[in-house]
This record gives sequence, C-alpha cells and structure tokens, in this order.
Amino acid sequence: MDGMHDLGGKQGFGRVRYSLRAATFHEPWEKRVNALYSLAVKLGIFNMDEYRHAIERMEPRHYLTASYYERSLTSLATLCVEKGIVTHEELERRAQGSFPLSSASAPGRGNVETREVLKPGDKVKVKTNHVSGHVRMPGYIRGKTGVVVNVSPAYPFPDAHAHGVKSEDEPTYDVRFDAQELWPNSADPAFVHVGVFESYLERVD
Repeated sequence: MDGMHDLGGKQGFGRVRYSLRAATFHEPWEKRVNALYSLAVKLGIFNMDEYRHAIERMEPRHYLTASYYERSLTSLATLCVEKGIVTHEELERRAQGSFPLSSASAPGRGNVETREVLKPGDKVKVKTNHVSGHVRMPGYIRGKTGVVVNVSPAYPFPDAHAHGVKSEDEPTYDVRFDAQELWPNSADPAFVHVGVFESYLERVD
C-alpha cells in the first residue's frame, strides 16, 4: 500500500540524526512491548508481515508523531483486537482513556502468475503495481531498472502472508540500482542494493 510509512528516499525531513551510543530502550514499557509482540509471533497469534502491515495502517499523523515502540504497541494492540484476544473497550478501560488503533486492512493478493525465475546478471525492471494491501516494494524503486547480483532462499510472499491468502514462497533478488537513476540530480554516484521479491520484477533486454 502507498502509505505514510514508505519514507525511503523522501526529501524534506532534514538530516538523519543518529548516535553510535544510542540506547535500544529508553523506558521500561518499551521492553515489555518488544517482548509481547515477539511472544505473540512465537505463539502464532500473528506473523511478521501482519505485524508490519498493522503499522502501515496507522493514521498518518499518529505514525509520524509516534516513537518506534509506540508503533509496535499500536500494531500489537490492533492485531490482538482483530484476532479476538482483547477488545478495544477493554484496552481503553485499562488505559483510562483513548487507545488509538490502526485502520482496517485492505485485501491482499497471491503471487503474480507471470513471474520469471531470474539469475545474477539479469537486467530487471520493478513493476509499477499499486497494491491496496501489504507490499514490500519500496516506492523509490517502482518503475526503475537494475541488475540482479544475488538470489536468496524462498520466503513467504508478504502480499499474501499479511492477509492469510494462499501463495507460494518466493525468493528475493538482490538488485543493484544506480542511485542517480533512483533520484536524478539529487544523489551522489553510488549503488543501492534492495532485496526485491520475484513477483515485483520483470526481465528487460
């Protein structure tokens, strides 16, 4: 889906602020949230693609103002409500106030039937599909060309896995892109490597 979460390569946010000594957790509740969503995945309550998609479904203003672990908490709570583990009313009663959840999910999709098996050295183009549900195709590579340099083992296809849709596992291809093609007149000479699922690619001459 085209959501506020897809910020890769976007301009206007200023310099990336980082610290080599940054703490992993800043408050005790962050550790609990991290442990709870990890436990939920381990118990099979939801999978990682469902988890990512619930974050993508956050209201845009909430997403932009939320911390990393608040996004995790929103995803965890949303999925627990959707899976019948807890009710929204119970969450708000325990929080003694409003408890925002993510919006409803759109339908997913299965594998693209016309996908091709690719190999290192193949020149490829990323399809320009706009998917209403979960997708692991960064917006900044859509419609761009690159070269396959490596192939991964097969993984669950995220467009289906986040929605309970039957599908075949797919490999991801390590595709090398020219940064100056991705962002014309706005990038230094460099290569950008992206893991791209088979259904998202087509071979070009």
